[in-house]
Amino acid sequence: MKPTKDENEKSVDTIRKKNLSTRRDFLRVVGVFAIGASGVGMLSCGRETSDACMGYVLVDPAKCQGCLTCMVACSLVNEGCVNLSLSRIQVQRDTFGTYPNNIQVTQCRQCEDPKCVEACTNGALAIDRENGNIRVINRNYCNGCGRCMQACPYVPERPMVAPDPQFAGTLRSRKCDLCLSAPYHWDPAGGGVDGKQACVAACPLGAIKFTTSMPVQEGNDGYNVNMRGILWGDLGLGYDVYMEYDESDV
Repeated sequence: MKPTKDENEKSVDTIRKKNLSTRRDFLRVVGVFAIGASGVGMLSCGRETSDACMGYVLVDPAKCQGCLTCMVACSLVNEGCVNLSLSRIQVQRDTFGTYPNNIQVTQCRQCEDPKCVEACTNGALAIDRENGNIRVINRNYCNGCGRCMQACPYVPERPMVAPDPQFAGTLRSRKCDLCLSAPYHWDPAGGGVDGKQACVAACPLGAIKFTTSMPVQEGNDGYNVNMRGILWGDLGLGYDVYMEYDESDV
């Protein structure tokens, strides 16, 4: 027996009310989540950035003259001696190259997604949340296995493994921590996010600088930046070489 017209209308009204109630419940839940999430900065489809480092070293290879002062300063404050092989920042010169592509400066990027930290099985590499989320190495836990070097996606690798006199010459890893743990730092306040970085302070041409803003992670453009002033044009450089100069750094 077919339902009457009145029964059909009642059935349709029941379905409409149920759907409306379901939509309202859904919107209510979404609204509560959105309000709560926006209050704690969670409303994002991307990777959480709560562990992002609060400090980065940027370089301008075209401004670098290859004097290696940054490497000397780095090894001095971290190792207590001049040892370019143990410098956390490396300057590589292409003898057969031409300016501005004859010098490459490589520094630890304090990656947003640090593969070296993930690869360490001893917990020697970690994110120091008490000191600006710097990616650090605790050599007391390091066994010199080199997994951090293998995991680093850059060449040369930013972590390095070498004999450590403080541990009876056994292998230990080293990596830039923005001079946070530099035992021979010249400033009583030390380094880190709120301190001074040896390479930045020592560079005579201002080709290295520190920033608290996260650089673009893909490629090198975020870490290799133009720090040349307009006066560099007097050296006969093309406009495209210094067109992005920082007026505060002439």
